Amino acid sequence: MNINLTLVIQGLAFFATAWLVMKFGWPLIDGAIVARQKKIADGLAAAEEGKRALASASAKQDEVIREARSEAGGIRDRAEKEYATILDKAKTDAIAEGSRQKAIAVAEIETEAHRAREQLSHKVAELAVKGAERLIRKEIDAKAHKDLLDDLISEIAR
Repeated sequence: MNINLTLVIQGLAFFATAWLVMKFGWPLIDGAIVARQKKIADGLAAAEEGKRALASASAKQDEVIREARSEAGGIRDRAEKEYATILDKAKTDAIAEGSRQKAIAVAEIETEAHRAREQLSHKVAELAVKGAERLIRKEIDAKAHKDLLDDLISEIAR
């Protein structure tokens, strides 16, 4: 065999194969490459959109947290005001109740003191009447008078 003829046939086979690949295979490969590039581009775009959405969500989250903290502060302030109001009312009620109890106690003390004064007054009156009866029954002399007063004093001391 001739080397030139072999080279020519191999060259023709190479060009025929190259032409067949370019005619039928290359559009398939090119389509797959384009589809892959499009898929990669779509993935990158989706990743960028995800980053933007994440940044937006993060900003929204920060806003919600700020609002929640603000609302919690308002609730706390209202609770503190309500606590102060309830505490002031309780103090006022306690002072009023204490004053009322004190007035009742003072009235009871005054009543008891008045009752004790009346009883003492009756007792003194009885003793005075008894003493006058004894004085009238006995003759009035200094020794008898002194003994009688001593008896009265001892009765009062009891």
